[in-house]
Amino acid sequence: VIPRYFAVRLSRVQSLWINVLMSLYSHQVIKTCKKMGIRTVAVHSDVDANAVHVKMADEAVCVGPAPTSQSYLNMDAILDAVRDTKSQAVHPGYGFLSENKEFAKRLAKECVTFIGPDTHAIQAMGDKIESKLIAKAAKVNTIPGFDGVVKTPEEAVKIAQDIGYPVMIKASAGGGGKGMRVAWNDEDTREGFRFSSQEAASSFGDDRLLIEKYIDNPRHIEIQVLADKHGNAVWLNERECSIQRRNQKVVEEAPSTFLDSETRRAMGEQAVQLAKAVQYSSAGTVEFLVDSSKNFYFLEMNTRLQVEHPITECITGLDLVEQMIRVAKGYQLQHKQEDIPINGWAFESRVYAEDPYKSFGLPSIGRLSQYQEPTDLNNVRVDSGIEEGSDISIYYDPMISKLITYGATRAEALTKMEDALDNYVIRGVTHNIPLLREIITHPRFISGDISTNFLPEVYPDGFKGHQLQVGQQRELVASAAALYITAQLTFQNVRGNLRVPSIPVESSCWRLSAQLGEQWHDVEVNKSGPIYTCLSRDASGNIVLQYLGTSFKVRILSKLAAKLNAYMPDKVPEDTSSILRSPMPGTVVAVTVKPGDKVAEGQEICVIEAMKMQNSMTAVKQAKVKRVHCKPGETVGEGDLLVELE
Repeated sequence: VIPRYFAVRLSRVQSLWINVLMSLYSHQVIKTCKKMGIRTVAVHSDVDANAVHVKMADEAVCVGPAPTSQSYLNMDAILDAVRDTKSQAVHPGYGFLSENKEFAKRLAKECVTFIGPDTHAIQAMGDKIESKLIAKAAKVNTIPGFDGVVKTPEEAVKIAQDIGYPVMIKASAGGGGKGMRVAWNDEDTREGFRFSSQEAASSFGDDRLLIEKYIDNPRHIEIQVLADKHGNAVWLNERECSIQRRNQKVVEEAPSTFLDSETRRAMGEQAVQLAKAVQYSSAGTVEFLVDSSKNFYFLEMNTRLQVEHPITECITGLDLVEQMIRVAKGYQLQHKQEDIPINGWAFESRVYAEDPYKSFGLPSIGRLSQYQEPTDLNNVRVDSGIEEGSDISIYYDPMISKLITYGATRAEALTKMEDALDNYVIRGVTHNIPLLREIITHPRFISGDISTNFLPEVYPDGFKGHQLQVGQQRELVASAAALYITAQLTFQNVRGNLRVPSIPVESSCWRLSAQLGEQWHDVEVNKSGPIYTCLSRDASGNIVLQYLGTSFKVRILSKLAAKLNAYMPDKVPEDTSSILRSPMPGTVVAVTVKPGDKVAEGQEICVIEAMKMQNSMTAVKQAKVKRVHCKPGETVGEGDLLVELE
């Protein structure tokens, strides 16, 4: 056993969501290392000095300020930390340097073990063009397309026309959904080329692109592989990862409801063929697109551990981090293919600090004022790197945690996920639990009728939250009314309270009016016992309840107050057609207009980068630019004014 490992958080895979991922991952790496009797060292940026993984590790080293280029991507600083702590190995985590061959080479020169594959495998599989050629040679099914590098927008259009629309434009060095665009026509191709190359350069330092046939309405199914340095390799079954937004996974499960044993075996065998073709050694993932006829095509190979690896651990009983460490030390695999089981079912929901009502999830930032994980439930696992009081900042990824549930059957694991989401307490930031809960309780998801187009098909007009039935509306209003009365009585029982009562104190029946959405309800509350529960509310009678995963605002007023409320002037909504506000916190990448310019409806005005994704902000009408309130390089918050139109 190696006496000391350097369990790093190198992190932040070229996007805003790396901080939390690496906290998550280092947290699990450290737990496994402790189990194996291995000492650990955590690296961190200055803003992460109090992160969970830092507190868990035996030692910690600050490698620079918040920007990833100055800390988690700073090889010199990280190598200095390796030398200073006399670490013997590095576990690189999920992203950034985890698939950087230069980093692995520099570690080798220092005689430090890289807990991952050899550099030639990282290089071969890290380049989508080279990996596709290797896959073809290894007799792995591949997607039809252009195997060379696309250099200009016009060349991209010609290639797309030759392949036939729709096509997928993707970064050659990409991953995690970055640098990917679907093009349905020539205009889409030109725009996709521009944005994908910009995202690729920003995320990976490599703007090369390739184009291939887009398989409409596919499933995204991946095979976990494990290989050692002695030529042994096994596949650890599949993970269904089709629920995605912006090509990034949201909910995963293992195994897949779609695969039969024959297709599973064929995919597993091809994944192992590819691993052996590049002499792969470590845990890795081969991703496939699968069409409705169960034809499958190689997508890419990730030469690292995936975010969703816990669900594979649940159904196989293997600790994949432990297996990676053993392989890096030089041990042979402990298992043969016939030893790999599928025991039960597991789900993973990615809990993000995001607003799910905006493009299924735009980043939210803030401090976790209250945070309670549902770990008191059986067969529930939460991999997180945050705690109450932690900050979700603009610098890193907004992932809060990975919520994993397990059951003997799919139905049991799914019910457990529903309970876990209902018992998760997150305050201080906007989160995506409403979307997660709606996904896992939707009839199509329950039946297994899913694809990568699930979200836009189920919610064509965007996610609106849970749509209440009549009985559910009554239950919600009744709960809010009871809480309102409870709060009123609590306030009035405080000694010395001079507040004028809004309801009669000495009463056992109260008649109220409740506003839910645009509709008013008459409510009668009867006191039936001395026990009440209190929830926070504001002075104007607004109570926010999380019900069936979605937050609802109910306004409770006395009958008199409700009658007088009709005379209150309505707040005039802002004319959003004449202004452009940022829908998320991010960085202004480009401003394409200036005062006096005339813009057409749909014309790009500026580009905001969030989570290393380029988001084009466009005009909603034909107008003249009045003022520009932003410039490239500036950081903007959600709701900040960007441009005014006349």
